Amino acid sequence: MSRIKRGVTTHARHRKVIKAAKGSRGRSKNTFRAAIQRVEKDLQYAYRDRRTKKRDFRRLWIQRINAASRMHGLTYAKFINGLKIAGVDLDRKVLSDLAIREPAAFQSLVEQAQAALAK
Repeated sequence: MSRIKRGVTTHARHRKVIKAAKGSRGRSKNTFRAAIQRVEKDLQYAYRDRRTKKRDFRRLWIQRINAASRMHGLTYAKFINGLKIAGVDLDRKVLSDLAIREPAAFQSLVEQAQAALAK
């Protein structure tokens, strides 16, 4: 009975891990044993940060909306409340984009919010 050699399979598996560890510092990028640990930790960070990215962007959008609405004399909370009362249904990502790229359109939204709050 012939002997089964697994060199090709092992080499392919090692190469896959080393490739995933590319960009790491020190031994982690070129030794298999250290690369395994680095790749596992990198995958943990990736899993965690896919969720934190959503939080971070929402915080950024809120800061931008707050800054733009304060330039027109409203706080963020009053602006969002005014939009809800006025029936304007835009999410924070779109509002942030309008505040940066279309200041005139954002100003009209602020005026709508102020009018709704005045009622």
